[in-house]
Amino acid sequence: MDVISCILCLLLTWMLVIALQSIAKRLKPTSTKLPPGPRSFPVIGNLLGLGDKPHKALARLAKVHGPIMTLKLGQVTTIVISSDNMAKQVLQIHDLYFCNRTIPDALYAHQHHEFSMAWLPVSSAWRNLRKICNSHIFTSQKLDANQDLRRKKVQELLAYVQESCRAARAVDIGQAAFSTSLNLISNTIFSIDLADPNSDIAREFKELVWGIMVEAGKPNLADFFPVLKKIDPQGRRSRMTVYFGKMLELFDHMIDQRLQLKEGQDYVKSKDMLDILLEVIAENRSEEIDRNNIKHLFVDLFAAGTETTSSTLEWALAELLHNPEALSKVKLELEQTIGKGNLVEESDVTRLPYLQAIVKETFRLHPAVPLLLPRKASNDIEVGGFTIPKDSQIFVNAWAIGRDPSTWDNPNSFVPERFFGSDLDVKGRNFELIPFGGGRRICPGLPLAIRMLPLILGSLIHSFDWKLETVTPKNMDMDDKFGITLQMAEPLLAVPIACYLE
Repeated sequence: MDVISCILCLLLTWMLVIALQSIAKRLKPTSTKLPPGPRSFPVIGNLLGLGDKPHKALARLAKVHGPIMTLKLGQVTTIVISSDNMAKQVLQIHDLYFCNRTIPDALYAHQHHEFSMAWLPVSSAWRNLRKICNSHIFTSQKLDANQDLRRKKVQELLAYVQESCRAARAVDIGQAAFSTSLNLISNTIFSIDLADPNSDIAREFKELVWGIMVEAGKPNLADFFPVLKKIDPQGRRSRMTVYFGKMLELFDHMIDQRLQLKEGQDYVKSKDMLDILLEVIAENRSEEIDRNNIKHLFVDLFAAGTETTSSTLEWALAELLHNPEALSKVKLELEQTIGKGNLVEESDVTRLPYLQAIVKETFRLHPAVPLLLPRKASNDIEVGGFTIPKDSQIFVNAWAIGRDPSTWDNPNSFVPERFFGSDLDVKGRNFELIPFGGGRRICPGLPLAIRMLPLILGSLIHSFDWKLETVTPKNMDMDDKFGITLQMAEPLLAVPIACYLE
């Protein structure tokens, strides 16, 4: 009991010191003009106001305090951006000063932040990784060369759904899309399937990816009170260390196996990403890109590529089932353009404007990463007549921007037609629609995502009729649950009731 009393006493003393510092800071005159924001409590600041859906809570606060506002999240000064004009200021005009990240404490596991392209500061190491992605992985030429692979993985998904159709069995759309995305990425990188349901490695790997996304998305006291980082009070970094460790161990095994194969006389050069990156390392012979970099790059690609793709596909099909008129329109477009019984090809997508509009509308309403990844101010910067202080954390609320009534008519309604005759796209040029972010830190996987999503969605719609398992379209639960990605509160279970595959 004495130890517990000591700990409580120390904690109360620390809280009192922080409270006094907070009060003193409020009384101290300042020459900078912070953006407006809600009043905060001593020590905890505005944490209690965020709830379990901070993207929505912040959007409500922005209606009161404006499109650029200040919050105190524990000890961390946080600036929230909630309009396209302010997002352009941060992501484009002043991108040089906001291009680095605040690092969540969980991402310090296995020094991931020191090797990961997503979290590295803009530096020569980051530029080299970015160059590799842009020159060797996500180029049009490389993506064109992998078109047969994507076709094969989509056909495997359709075969799985066809089995469910014959058995009148509901399909967990998010899980099916996750497996397809996982296999596509694992084949692109390693030339193997990692979502084989009969493989123990595959099952474990899927659990690792889910675990990483859950831990990265949960609020962490150590992020709000840096003094707690050393003790990791909620065990977030500890669990992430286990997940990262197992994933990195698997990647080490894959790399060692490939290097052994390459030493053999009968080795046939692969076209996959692992071979390309091993060649880059051999040719570069530089400390700027090494084995650790590529292992942590694989962590980023698997974690981001699988979860964001599967959640977006689930939302898109959910919105179509919730809006049967839109579903009928896109089915008609597919039937007239592709023809019944024919498979949708990537080359067909440019001839399917309504399908493209559906994907954009899904991005608008349900951006995969609702608050984007956090940024950090490198200097005191004036934006919109206010000063964003050095080292403050910046959240860009892509969810709120996509539902801004000053930009969008009927902002909360699913209306794909709003994109007809519009040149708005998701490539970071139009700040009304930024599911992939913008500026130099825009998601490097964007070129692959905008190929995969319409292909998979169009194939599922064109090849099958669908019905909901237990509810009517009007009674669907369209609520979300917040994490590093935005998922449906209830998984979408849909029954394929007719198959048009020949």
